Amino acid sequence: MPGFTCGLDATLRVVAGKWKPLILYFVAQDGPTRYGELRRAVRDVSDKVLIQQLKELAADGLVKRTDHKEVPPRVDYSLTPLGHSLAQALVPLCAWGTEHMAEVSRVFAERETWNTKRR
Repeated sequence: MPGFTCGLDATLRVVAGKWKPLILYFVAQDGPTRYGELRRAVRDVSDKVLIQQLKELAADGLVKRTDHKEVPPRVDYSLTPLGHSLAQALVPLCAWGTEHMAEVSRVFAERETWNTKRR
């Protein structure tokens, strides 16, 4: 395909951004998800970045934004069929992270000591 070196390149471009895989994960877990729920689930993300990433996921055809036209405003996000297929592809990565969480935590803690020693 023009513009991509391989399928992994295409996938990584779609999920590029620190928060997109987590957004996909939480929307896949809970079905239609309100913005506030996502904001609480995806900890440490700013409103600006979360909104931007949701817009990009919607523009890429992975997430559907539903505005219920109510007062107060009620908007929720759900996965499109393409988004569901990508969320399923992320399941093995989630399993790997769960299986190796203790080791990854140890490695990151060790890396932090390196950064502290350099200062």
